[in-house]
Amino acid sequence: MIEVISASRAQELRELPTLDRLVDEARRMHMNPGWAIGRATPSSAPSTFGPVHWRYEECKAALDAANRLVDVKQAERRNFALRNPFEGNVAATARTLACAYQSILPGESAPSHRHAAHAFRLIIEGHGSYSVVNGEKHPMETGDVVLTPGNLWHGHGHDGSGPAYWLDGLDAPLARYAGAMYFNEHPDGFEKNIRPVASSPFLFRRAEIARRLDSAKADPQGFHGPKTVFETPSMPTVGLSMERLEAGQHTRRQRSTPSRVFCVVEGTGASVVDEKTFNWAPGDVFVVPNWTRYEHRADRDSMLFCFSDEPLIRFAGYWRFEAD
Repeated sequence: MIEVISASRAQELRELPTLDRLVDEARRMHMNPGWAIGRATPSSAPSTFGPVHWRYEECKAALDAANRLVDVKQAERRNFALRNPFEGNVAATARTLACAYQSILPGESAPSHRHAAHAFRLIIEGHGSYSVVNGEKHPMETGDVVLTPGNLWHGHGHDGSGPAYWLDGLDAPLARYAGAMYFNEHPDGFEKNIRPVASSPFLFRRAEIARRLDSAKADPQGFHGPKTVFETPSMPTVGLSMERLEAGQHTRRQRSTPSRVFCVVEGTGASVVDEKTFNWAPGDVFVVPNWTRYEHRADRDSMLFCFSDEPLIRFAGYWRFEAD
């Protein structure tokens, strides 16, 4: 059964009167405002990451309040870091991965910057928004995925109508643990001489993803539905994939050494993660910490996006897998 927040709760969030109240409410939802924690510096203290579920309907309402209360000229990025709720952690979603919900309004621009961490954005809702990556303007429409490899300048803007919302993902905790993290603001604020592009190795359009899934096969042992893995040679620590689940499909219970963050692109269903049941809907995000058992069940035809550190784990020889 999907847990639906009440209309009054969503309206209460949208109409929060002050920024302090919004920050307090966000922290109760295990989210930290990116503009309130600086450069999203995850804790390096030893800790145990647990399964957590963020409901998009609720988080979007908080973003709508931020749209009203936070000026991107002051905050640079209007986002909420999805933090795993343990003492001392401010921004890490999983041991090596950090995610955030972000929004931008029509006519706004987020200045260009660069950092060591590899990043992507999955567009949950948006028409007319874009990312500038290394001087090229990439469209960001609903269902698109845009990559921003480490060390490349990137910024965002919105030429359309209505707010745009997306999920950011970075391997910032890994870069921080390795002592490799840095952050630079663009000296001009925004990149100049921007070139619009219709295709790019950094852009995966929704229609292209659907075509790839049409030709994909389900795992014969039942661990996942038809799945496509996005090519990310310039982001070697990061794994990105999309899978389809048919209504009624139930994947086999499994666990492995990578950390995984799932975002629901389409459909409804439930996932059991370490005995916790997360009933999900479009836009929802949930984290499967490393070496934690999980399984999915689709109530309707669904698509799940996955962000993981699997390439890093396999490269290092740390790969382990178990199935029930």
